[in-house]
Amino acid sequence: MYNIKHYMSIIYIYIDNLIKQNSFKNWWIIQETPILKRKDNKLRMKKTMEDPSKIMRRSIHTFLQHYHRATTAAAVALPFSTALLLSQLFFSSSSSSFHMKLNTLFRSAGFSSSLGFFNILSLKLSQTLSSSLLTLPFSLTFLLFSKAYIIKLLSNNHDSVYYFPLLRTYICNSFFLLSANASAFALFFLAFNILNSFGFSSTNFNTLFSLSSAIIYSIILAKAFVISNLALVSSPSSSSGGYTTILKACLLIRGRTSTALALALPTNLGLAGVEALFRYRVMRSFYKGDRDVTSIAIEATFIAYLYALFLVLDTIVNFFFYQSCVKNEEDQRIGREDEYSIKIQIRETENNTKICIKGPKSCQEIL
Repeated sequence: MYNIKHYMSIIYIYIDNLIKQNSFKNWWIIQETPILKRKDNKLRMKKTMEDPSKIMRRSIHTFLQHYHRATTAAAVALPFSTALLLSQLFFSSSSSSFHMKLNTLFRSAGFSSSLGFFNILSLKLSQTLSSSLLTLPFSLTFLLFSKAYIIKLLSNNHDSVYYFPLLRTYICNSFFLLSANASAFALFFLAFNILNSFGFSSTNFNTLFSLSSAIIYSIILAKAFVISNLALVSSPSSSSGGYTTILKACLLIRGRTSTALALALPTNLGLAGVEALFRYRVMRSFYKGDRDVTSIAIEATFIAYLYALFLVLDTIVNFFFYQSCVKNEEDQRIGREDEYSIKIQIRETENNTKICIKGPKSCQEIL
């Protein structure tokens, strides 16, 4: 196999033949010629992902700069946030049937009642399912309208209709999250039954298995949520949205999972804090009856509006993260083209012929 010196000597022979045939009268640029991959990694162009703190600062700056429009988007998302927070009042009744069915499913799969993680997981899943079903009409309308308004504002494209790609991607995201949960449960089922067949059934083993399952499930679910959020904000850039947008998001997220999780953590902590504030200030007072209904309703509206503002900020953060991923992919592509290509310029005069080769430094040193 030829090394770089042999390869460049072939190029010189080819250029010399062209000059002898008087094929060049002025400056000419021969088509870029790929060269063999260099072994010197120090000369390789390094393209790194933008720092998460910079993306977060730019998102907060944009949020404050366009605060009047952000408040408009929050007002559009207010019915969804209100329905989501009020759905917690129905957890005791509507989620009990889901909880019993999930417990029955886990017991039939072979998970014993001593596994505390799966008991907690069945309760949280039942609450999530009941809340998602109760707020589904609001999420398909008001939430997506708010996200479409923010994305159209940030993309500076006021001609396209963003709602329908968002709707298709949101529906596909729901099935994607369900499949991620089902895959995680199938993995736990296989691991638990295989280990039980080898005699691992002690109390210490159950505790260790619950801890490891909680960690693995958190990683799977966090990555699935990051992919779904990235697919949702990138769906207007595609023609139709849907599963193709999710596949593109899976490709964009490669090597950037830590950045995505670092960006998702502050906004999700804010949303969780608002939900805890709603439980403490509204639900607690509602069950105790220590305040009148009017003051509770006014405070619940303000808390729901704060929750909507965090939803708007989360959309802005996800949009800027998507833009950073696209820019990083473009920089890497240009860097690879510049790294593995050369350009040859030839100028022929009356006295002599000058050859200028532009390319990697290692090739210039050889020439």
